[in-house]
Amino acid sequence: MKSVLIIGTGRLGHHLCMNMAHMGNEIMIVDKNEENMQDLLSYAMMAKVGDCTKEEVLKSLGVGNFDICFVCIGSDFQNSLEITSLLKELGATYVVSKATRDIQAKFLLRNGADEVIYPERDAAERCAVKYGSNKVFDYIEMAEGYSILEIPPMHGWVGKSIGQLAVRSRYHVSILGIKVDGHLQFLPHPDRVLDKKDHLMIVGMKKDIDRILANIE
Repeated sequence: MKSVLIIGTGRLGHHLCMNMAHMGNEIMIVDKNEENMQDLLSYAMMAKVGDCTKEEVLKSLGVGNFDICFVCIGSDFQNSLEITSLLKELGATYVVSKATRDIQAKFLLRNGADEVIYPERDAAERCAVKYGSNKVFDYIEMAEGYSILEIPPMHGWVGKSIGQLAVRSRYHVSILGIKVDGHLQFLPHPDRVLDKKDHLMIVGMKKDIDRILANIE
């Protein structure tokens, strides 16, 4: 369980609050507009109305006591930048800020953000990969150029066991799981023989996964 501060309860703040609460975390939400927080009161442990661009407001929150502070303000980048900087000055442990453009990310990182997220861009990229190819059923972008994809097996893989294929040494990817009729078999045994109806959950570098996709009929 983590203690989480969410500043700004727009679309991103809403989803973060609800999902992190479902995972058992302790959430505090802050927004200038009290109405924005009404439907989140059952998820958050604490809620406060305030302008977090003001240092005295952030000080009153005890930002250094939270494991993660999220700055989810997207409509006013100047405010987001000021809040990010103030959080770090006041001793926030880890600050995650929202950006919509690369130039914003650069300024946020230079002014205290430990990590920057691009919710709209990331969602668009995932949709493009998922719906733009008949070979990809689902897609998750990870750090350092790694991705997790749900794909069908290559034709030459069908009828062979995972151990026989040696995908890690030959293709530099790993099979995390196999989805059959919507049910995921996590970390399948090397003796598991692949079927053409299987959906493989593979993780690896984009360049290695692209080579596999190029050979899927």
